[in-house]
Amino acid sequence: MPADTTALAAILRPAPRDRRPVDTARVTNLVRQLLDAIGEDPDREGLVDTPSRVARWWAEFLDHDAGSVDTVFSHMTDADGLVLLRGIEAWSLCEHHLLPFRLNVSIAYLPHAKVLGLSKLVRQLRAHTHGLQLQERITNQVAAAIAKAAGTDDVAVYAEGEHLCMSMRGVEAGGVRTITSCRLGRTASDPDLAARIERLATATWH
Repeated sequence: MPADTTALAAILRPAPRDRRPVDTARVTNLVRQLLDAIGEDPDREGLVDTPSRVARWWAEFLDHDAGSVDTVFSHMTDADGLVLLRGIEAWSLCEHHLLPFRLNVSIAYLPHAKVLGLSKLVRQLRAHTHGLQLQERITNQVAAAIAKAAGTDDVAVYAEGEHLCMSMRGVEAGGVRTITSCRLGRTASDPDLAARIERLATATWH
């Protein structure tokens, strides 16, 4: 079915690339202060270049350009129309602890009047992971962004995440996976279709 753009707008937000650029000089200075505050000598061998390296990494990650996410094609197929990409790996940063989490993502949709280039599905994911995020938010935002771009509500996104904020701190639950999903349109209302997509989307998960 065609996308409900009013409903989608409620969960979309500006992609990370719309932020102001990282101030690498300021980050470099702050990392030096951090090293000193945790009892390290930022001028010792092994750490002298660490502040600038960390600053460059933040800039590379947060200022990442996912590229064009707008390429679409006319929908000309007599097949059942299901498009599904499985096993897309992505990294993001937990906004609560600034620690990384890794995602294994599957994206599915039923084209209505147009088809997205396959690389655009991946780019939509990248556009929402390169920032301070939550897995739940990423899942919802990617589904909404694809629904808006493809002009259809029939979109499903499944994400399996491993969070270092759980693995290396707190309960230290290494190997635990967090599962999130967002199903829109027929991918939620049609039980047979929903089961088919979930089976395909999660087939390679641990």
